[in-house]
This record gives sequence, C-alpha cells and structure tokens, in this order.
Amino acid sequence: MKSKNNKMKRAGIFLIALFFVSFSFAQDKMVDQIVAVVGGNIILKSDVERMNIEQQAQGVSSDGDMKCEILEQFLIDKLLVAEAEQDTLISVTASQVNGQMDQQMAMYISYMGTEKAVEEYFKKPIIAIKSEMQEGIRNQLLSQQMRQQIVKDVTVTPAEVRLHYKNLNDDEIPNIQTQYEYAQITLQPKVELVEQNRVKARLRELKKRIENGSSFATMAVLYSEGPSAKDGGVIGYLGRGELDPAYASVAYNLKPGKVSNVVKSSFGYHIIQFVDKKGEKVNTRHILMKPKISIEAKEKTHTRLDSMANLIRNDEISYEQAAMMFSYDKNTRNNGGIAINLNTMSSKFSVEDLDGDISKILTKMNLNEISKPFETVDPESQQSVYKIIKLMKKVDSHKADLQNDYQKIADMYLVSKKEQVLEEWISTRQAETYIRIDATYANCNFDFKNWVK
Repeated sequence: MKSKNNKMKRAGIFLIALFFVSFSFAQDKMVDQIVAVVGGNIILKSDVERMNIEQQAQGVSSDGDMKCEILEQFLIDKLLVAEAEQDTLISVTASQVNGQMDQQMAMYISYMGTEKAVEEYFKKPIIAIKSEMQEGIRNQLLSQQMRQQIVKDVTVTPAEVRLHYKNLNDDEIPNIQTQYEYAQITLQPKVELVEQNRVKARLRELKKRIENGSSFATMAVLYSEGPSAKDGGVIGYLGRGELDPAYASVAYNLKPGKVSNVVKSSFGYHIIQFVDKKGEKVNTRHILMKPKISIEAKEKTHTRLDSMANLIRNDEISYEQAAMMFSYDKNTRNNGGIAINLNTMSSKFSVEDLDGDISKILTKMNLNEISKPFETVDPESQQSVYKIIKLMKKVDSHKADLQNDYQKIADMYLVSKKEQVLEEWISTRQAETYIRIDATYANCNFDFKNWVK
C-alpha cells in the first residue's frame, strides 16, 4: 500500500503532463493502437509512449515499469472523468476552459518567445492549437474536481488521531524536524516620486498598445513583474477579501475586455483586465510593475532599523512595542511581531518552511537574540524590505508525540485517510465499469488488481 500511495501522490505531475500530451501531438493521431477502453473512453498507445517521454524529460523515475504506471494513471483519470460527467455538482464552464487555455498559451509564448514561434513549433495557427487544447483542458478540470468531490467530506476526529498514533509502529512515527518560533520587525524603504511616475507612465503606454490591438496576455508575459506573468497575467478566481483592497475595488467594477487605468496597491502598480466572474469571485489578468528603490533609500532604512534594534537591546523599548509602532508588516505588528507559518497556521517553522533569507540567519541565532538588519523580499507584496528578527523559541528534532505535535499527526493522518477513500472509490468503479486492456499490458503489475477482468 505504501507504493500505491506514493504513486497516487504523483498524480499531480501526471495531470500536468497529460494536459500537454492531450493536444500538443494531436496533429499526428492518424492510425493508432487502442491499448485500453474504459467505459466509452479509449487510451491510445501513442499517448502512453509520449507520456513516457514527457515524464523522462521531467526527471520522473520509477522502480517498476514506467509504461505500466502511466497506463494505470490514464485508466484512473478516465474513471474520474466519466464519473464527473455524470455528477450534477461538477461542471466545467467555457470560461474556465478558456482561462486555463490562455494561461497555457501564455506559458508557451513565454517559453518560445513569440506567438509566431509557437505556431511554427506546432505547425498550425494559434486558433487551431487552442481548438485542440479544449478537450484536454476540460478533462483535466473534470478529473481535478472529481478527486476533490470524492474526498471533500473526509475528516478526522481527535479520537481517531489518538488511535491512529497508538497503532503506529515505532518506525512509522514521523520525525519532527527542528522547529523555530520568531518575531520580526519590518521596514519598507521609501520610493522616490520620480520613480513612481516613471512606472505609471510605462503602464499607461502598455494600456494604449493593448487598446490598439496588442494582446494583454502577451504584454503580461513580456513586461509584468508579478508571478502570474508566465500565465499571461491571469490570477484566477479570487474573492474580494483575497485581493488587495485597491485592486479589488477596480477589478469588481471592470467590464469584460476593458483595461483599467493605473492602480496602486501594496504590490506596486497595475493595469487590470476583467476575465470572468463566478459567484462572488472574479478572475482578472494584470500587468504589475514595481518602482525601483534607490541605494540611498535602502541605506536610510537599514540605519533606522539598526538604531531600533539597539534601543530594544538596551531595554529602552520592548520588541512588542516597536513592532506595533513601526513595523510595516500588518500580519505581525499587532501580535508582538510573531510570525505565522501559513502552511500550518501555527507559529512553528521547520527549516523548509522558512524564507531562505530568514533561515540562514535564524538557524544560527541564540534564544532571545535580535539579529542585525537584513534585506529580503516581503512574501505577500513581493517588495524589497528590511527586517530584524528575534528567536523566541527552538524545539530540537524529535519523534512526533500527541502532546506537542498533534496537528502535524492529524494532518498526516487526514492525507492518508483521503488517499484510502480515493483508492476505495477507484476499486468500486473498476467493478462497475467496462474495462478492456490490450494483451501487451496484461503482465503489468498494477497497484489496483481489477483492471484486467
């Protein structure tokens, strides 16, 4: 069962590669061998072969037969899609497909340089490439939603967690890495007005080009400084509370296809385009530009923070007071500067959870020590900031126990329980679905034993 779980966890990698296979080789699907049938859906030999090449290119390896594992993932995916098509609670809209399509196309343009290069690679115009993408994208979204639907009601109770822990063998009890708790005070260097005006003028120029016919997605790939640049600037469906207030105020009032004026947010400056709305969530694309900070502004911030650290060390002001009065970080300043691990929503961080700039300093500090000022990037705004940090608590590496590591144990058990529910669902659907596998794969050592009937 352990190898089955590991392969189930690789399903996300498979879905990404499947999305590529589903359309990028569609032009040469002529006479092909059907290696499996699941209900009314077929799996082609060429798909398995090409997926094998794709996974090797991504560095995915296996101790078993890779092609057998690929075929089994295809079989599982076909079961999920077939069920999703019958489930009235699951739907994939044209706008979802188009949004995903635009993101994927923007990624190709970013990788290959221009739309023309993409057309030359696929030997057909963009419109034809997008047409071939639609079915693969739709199936990908259906499969993902079906997985979520199957496990959405799976929970664990404290009693279950305690029983699960009690039944673990010693070598099954997870080892908890060294945990750190720290507080921080953050200052942001001031941006000069002339630099702000330069960025705003550049965005106005891009807006004019888009309104004159240039692709917003292409402009985002080429010029945006945000993480969504590779996706053509698309940020996905987000609620008002999940967006910067200034950004949300504009995004929720845009008309389809329209480009906003320049918007200032905590991330920088944007121009925004409406993509779609689903319920109370809106999907937009944007081009983000960040004003550059001068060396003088950075030096001034460093000096100010260094003076503040000395005041704290000399007990002229408490760390908590300094955080509340001066820290730029709204998420920690009202909590004495205590940082929260967004992966666990606790104040405990393993080395892997820590930002790299913080990790290399914090792991060398003594308890209650205050660091020297250092420059880093704010994880939320992605802006350059300076910080001083204080090591509040350190718990050395140890075997997990219920008293200190309950949430970690509960989270791991929940993942395991969801995997078990999904596996049971697959086994049930195998028995209820017509499945035929070509004799060339009859000797595969599948994890689920009822594919071959």
